[in-house]
This record gives sequence, structure tokens and C-alpha cells, in this order.
Amino acid sequence: MAALTKVAVLGESKATFPADVVVKRVDLSSEESLIEAVKGQDAVISTVSGEAIASQKLFIDAAITAQVKRFIPSEFGINTREARNTNFGQFVAPKIADVDYLIELSNKYSWFSWTGIATGAFFDWGLRNGFFGFDLKNKTCQIYDSGNEPFSGTNLAFIGKCVAAALSKPGATANKFLTIASFTITQNEVKKVIEEEIGSELSVTNVKTSDLEKIGAEKLANNDPTAFVEYLSQYVFADGAGQAVTENAAVTVLGLQEENLRETVRAAIAAIQ
Repeated sequence: MAALTKVAVLGESKATFPADVVVKRVDLSSEESLIEAVKGQDAVISTVSGEAIASQKLFIDAAITAQVKRFIPSEFGINTREARNTNFGQFVAPKIADVDYLIELSNKYSWFSWTGIATGAFFDWGLRNGFFGFDLKNKTCQIYDSGNEPFSGTNLAFIGKCVAAALSKPGATANKFLTIASFTITQNEVKKVIEEEIGSELSVTNVKTSDLEKIGAEKLANNDPTAFVEYLSQYVFADGAGQAVTENAAVTVLGLQEENLRETVRAAIAAIQ
């Protein structure tokens, strides 16, 4: 993030940050507090979680009132612009609405712009924490359908590099929804690299994504929010899902290079030992 000369973090918690980062303790439910906090900033980067996404519109309005030039919404995850009118789309409807709102504002105010950044799965974080089917500690994995459907993932540090690069290229990224990835792979490719690195085979459980849809529907009928997991897994990993990045803006727009799957897997294995 060295390209960003003046970084301020807004929050209510008492979390600590590096000494060169300005921390502003604010009331995140107060537009007035937010306006005061973002005055003088060139950009606002929202990292609000999915559970709190309903509050993001307040941040957008505060940024507009403070005349912040660029807003990067919390789009870090799947490409929500393609999720509209899909079964999974119901889980990201507030994000879809927020980007629609940003588009409206950028058309209204010539001085304002936005950049959406879809990252796909947080790959290195997910690999270390047993997300998307791989459990490195127990040497097990779930393979959805054939395991050959391409999907895109992005490592956490690479997301930071892409955000910094997007802000350093304001003209090229203004009012654009960028899809980025450290790499595009398949579940079977990940499995193969893991097995080569640990020197043994993983215990595999095969899962039909059609079954996931049924489980997810039952959870929704019972108002169980964890249905998100089944619907997301089907949306990304089902044979024919077609959710892999087709143009990696990290390369074509931001000028970065894709990362190495094997190096990422090796680091994840080392992190859990």
C-alpha cells in the first residue's frame, strides 16, 4: 500500500494498526460522524462485512456530502453484477443495489466516481481455514461435481495491491467494475498440487451441487442464514457454472502479474504446521 500516501482507518473497535496509519474512531451509525471523518480524503474504501452491508449506503452518502472523489464499495468476493436474477443473487442483493446507487451518483456528479473490485474466493485465507472444501490439517477435501469447473481466487495481499493500483490509475478505473484474480484453477488442480506438496493423497468426499441446492432451499425455508454456503458453493463450483474470470483486470488494467498456485499452497501448508 506504499502508493497510498495518506491512509486513514475508520472504525469503532479498539483494534491496533501500524504507526503510520491514522485511526479515526467514529460512530459508524452516524452520518454526521462519518462525514467529519472522511473530509479531505480522496477516496473511501469500504470493507464492511456481509452482515453489516445494509450500512454501506450511509457511508456512500457521507462520502458524497464530504465530496470524496472516489468510492470503492465492499465488493470483495464474487462478481455481484453477474449474480442479479440468479438463485444466489438474493444473498448479495444489497451489494447489487449499492453499485446501482453509485452508478446513479456518478452520473449525477461529474466530480465523483467509483470502482468495484470483484475478487472471487479469498484463496489463501480459504485454504488455511478449510473454506471451499479443502481441509489441510485433516488432509481431506470435498470435490463438487466433477471438480473440473474453473474458478478464480485471489490472495489477500494481492487484493491490497489491486486496490492500491486502482487508486493510482484513477482514469483507467473510474466507474468500472473490475474482476481480478491471483489465478484461475479447478478443484482438481488444487487437489493435485496439495497432494504433491504434502506427499500423500487427500481423502475425498464427492458432493453433487444439485444436492446443495436442496439443502440450501430447506435452510431458507427455516430462515437459516447459513444457506448462503450451499448456494455459494453451487454458484461457483457446479459443472457449467461459468463463474471464472474471463478478463483478469489485475493484469490488463492494473498492470500486475498473476500469482503462483504452488507457492500459495506451500505457504498455506506452512502456516498450519
